[in-house]
Amino acid sequence: MDITRFHAAFFEESRENLDAMEAGLLAMESGSADGETINVVFRAAHSIKGGAATFGFTAISELTHQLETLLDEARSGRRQLDVDAIGALLVAGDALRGLLGAAEHGDAIDEAGLKRAHDGLAKMMGREVAASSAKVAAQEPEIAEWRIGFKPAPSMFLSGNDPLRILRELRSHGELGVTCLDTALPSFSELDPYEAYLAWDLMLPGSVPRSAIDDAFAWVEDQCELAIEAIPARSAVAPPPSAEVLDNVVAIGARNEPAAARNTTNDGDSSIRVAVNKVDALINLVGELVITQAMLRQRSTQLDPVANEMLLSGLEQLDRNTRDLQEAVMGVRMLPVEFAFSRFPRMVRDLATRLDKKVRLRTSGEATELDKGVIEKIVDPLVHLVRNSIDHGLEMPAERRAAGKDETGTISLNAQHQGGHIVIEISDDGRGLDRERILRKAAERGLPIGDNPTDAQVWDLVFHPGFSTAEQLTDLSGRGVGMDVVKKNIAALGGQVEIRSKKNIGTTVSIRLPLTLAILDGMTVAVGGEVFILPLNSVIESLQPAVGDVRTIAGEARVLRVREDYLPLLDLAAQYGLDGPVRETAAIAVVVEADGQRLALEVDELLGQQQVVVKNLESNYRRVQGISGATILGDGRVALIVDVGGFVQAQRVAQAA
Repeated sequence: MDITRFHAAFFEESRENLDAMEAGLLAMESGSADGETINVVFRAAHSIKGGAATFGFTAISELTHQLETLLDEARSGRRQLDVDAIGALLVAGDALRGLLGAAEHGDAIDEAGLKRAHDGLAKMMGREVAASSAKVAAQEPEIAEWRIGFKPAPSMFLSGNDPLRILRELRSHGELGVTCLDTALPSFSELDPYEAYLAWDLMLPGSVPRSAIDDAFAWVEDQCELAIEAIPARSAVAPPPSAEVLDNVVAIGARNEPAAARNTTNDGDSSIRVAVNKVDALINLVGELVITQAMLRQRSTQLDPVANEMLLSGLEQLDRNTRDLQEAVMGVRMLPVEFAFSRFPRMVRDLATRLDKKVRLRTSGEATELDKGVIEKIVDPLVHLVRNSIDHGLEMPAERRAAGKDETGTISLNAQHQGGHIVIEISDDGRGLDRERILRKAAERGLPIGDNPTDAQVWDLVFHPGFSTAEQLTDLSGRGVGMDVVKKNIAALGGQVEIRSKKNIGTTVSIRLPLTLAILDGMTVAVGGEVFILPLNSVIESLQPAVGDVRTIAGEARVLRVREDYLPLLDLAAQYGLDGPVRETAAIAVVVEADGQRLALEVDELLGQQQVVVKNLESNYRRVQGISGATILGDGRVALIVDVGGFVQAQRVAQAA
């Protein structure tokens, strides 16, 4: 059998296990772990080791074996994992990620990093040896025997596993005491030869390594109830328990090894792993179905409702079913924001250590769901913003104490739904942005600044390419590269970014994103004989201006009076080079908003509202100024989606100039 076809699943599962290990180790370091955490971390390492050995990835299995040995000592109570030990384990985890990448892509192995990981674990093990010899074995009771309760799941045979093979493997390590429990064995007439009914109580000498026992059950740990109990030498060996008690031992073991085994089984029963490209293909097909359904709905408006009552009723049912199907399929791509947040505890820990700062990370709203594509693209901007908060926002501990603050700074990550959007906020309780310093730097760089700019306008200056107020360059930040890219990336997702800051109180960066990039609620408008889509989340209102509401400034720019405000007025036909009617006033003005700024777009006619399936214009054609994408309408025509954010940004630059 060609086992290489299972490599992709191994790499993916191993990375998930490494994430679980890292989260568990950080929880243990911060003191927020519970008694189960060490078991979770151990099982993650054990799974990686088993898979690596199966596929012949020797470097991975050897490093994981060392790591697993250290963890085994910790979970058996023979070692306390201090900061140094957790640091060594985290470094080993990093090396494992590198080895996985090397095995997956054929890259060269980082020998220096691998050696550092091995040395770190060996150093920890060496300390343990020295310590244990100094403290005498009195405080570390030796293990006299291992008692193993093993109850296979009824379906174990169907997975190709054989309990007899496990018993033989255990016997190869030492004298094996076996008590068979047949209380669940049915009568012969009811016996199903494909089901496992027997359980066993096994005894092994204490000289057998725990890891050898775990290895024997590595392939069935999620298909059985397993309890491994170490019986200390100073304790009298308990008499062989009755069959009834032995059944209880298995049950207790299930509590001790909790939930993991049970949860794993449940998860395996309730979920499947599907390639992303298959999900995307399904979503594309549903998108085509939505277009077809919209086409049928549009054409059905020309039918006689009386003569075609049955047909129209069927089309309404199709409309409802299509929408339900679309929502269900889109839900498949939705992932909790935790996927993005989970990387920050480690990053914050390492950065704080590196900068000699004390930082506390708080996260909330991790269960908030967001499209997988959006999560993947928002990670880099979030990383940059968190790095900035730690490097520039938070003060050194002495400085914070002098300011009357807790010497430990706080970085908060929060995600929440607001309407059809998700808002992610990155906050710190640091020194805040320095308004005067930003204005001075902006003046030095010759950036356009209006008279008496608001705080929001001043904070927006940090998004200019190359802008930085840092006095010194570091390898973390200071070159002014990043914030402009952050804003550009968020804008590319159809999102907006906003900064709020108060001096000596802190700074909050708020990111507003659409839940998904595939479907858009839009307002259809007619401009110059063409149909365009305005993203509904940008539309504030539409109105028909009265004569005198439109003014011309300096003979060029036009503004529209909307109640007490004057908003820039753009003729969409002129923006896209289309022929449009010449008017003294706007036929219809649609007020839109992006980045906290409003403007009015002049259109010929409002056609309606509908959900549209967004098609990427850049990948199919090229980037077009003022257009963020395209879609196919119900009548088969292509409609372009207006880039409201781009128009607002261009208008802001023009005003500043």
